[in-house]
Amino acid sequence: MQVDDVLSTHIEGLAPLRRPIMVVALTGWFDASGAAVGALEWLLRDRIAPVVATIDPDPFYDFTQERPEVWIDDDDVRHVRWPSNEFRIARFPGDARDLVVLSGVEPHVRWSTYCACITRVAALLGCDAVVTLGANADSVPHTRIPPVVGSSTNEDLVRRLGLSRPTYQGITGVIGVLQERLDAADLPAISLRVGVPHYLGNAEHPQSSAALLHHLQHVLGLSVDHADLAAEIERWRSLHDEAVAEDEHAGVYVAMLERQYDQRAEASVPTADDLGAQFEAFLRDLDPGPDPDT
Repeated sequence: MQVDDVLSTHIEGLAPLRRPIMVVALTGWFDASGAAVGALEWLLRDRIAPVVATIDPDPFYDFTQERPEVWIDDDDVRHVRWPSNEFRIARFPGDARDLVVLSGVEPHVRWSTYCACITRVAALLGCDAVVTLGANADSVPHTRIPPVVGSSTNEDLVRRLGLSRPTYQGITGVIGVLQERLDAADLPAISLRVGVPHYLGNAEHPQSSAALLHHLQHVLGLSVDHADLAAEIERWRSLHDEAVAEDEHAGVYVAMLERQYDQRAEASVPTADDLGAQFEAFLRDLDPGPDPDT
């Protein structure tokens, strides 16, 4: 199976993008509680974001695991909603750059072809870099801002942004494969991962989405205001507080996590402001533009 068999693009007549960056989040193994995909949903909320490419779901999923959904429209017509992998364009007037956003579903099979589709779209649209978002269950209290960890296999990015270089060895998700393919394509990539309180099970935790979104905005130099997200954070915080209060052991455990959190050193990535400034400098060095003396 080739990329052209499953990837459809709709970029004819598309107005030029300003220094685009691709941002990827996939539901599945690398997205606890849906925090990463949730961050992108909030990023695109109330924003016109046309679809410029799609990946045909049929070859990539076991539909007994990732089941399609039936829905009925206002005319009483039944439709089937399949797992969606759509690349959308988000323009930010007044900001430094535009985004190519993939908020999709981790495939079950043919990961190599799936990742090739992503790198093809990044190349077609001239993306300067790719940022992947993820979330993992962690020993963090729901009463604190969850930490965001950044890493890259690009030595220049690691050095200049103060990121870590991945040292994990073992089973991986499609994001791990994508990172390797981006390296092979010589396309700079950053992974941002947020911790989600493991004791919440798979309950939503918008505070984790907000932490990812905060770092992403600063890294990419975007201005996004989501007052509704603060209200959603508060609503879920109350629900989590109530659940913990009903279990004496859970309350003791959360108090212990709070003490540990407060005693830790600052987050292992630089501040969001510093990270954003250094990333901009890195991208300028990749493409310094025309010589002002010519």
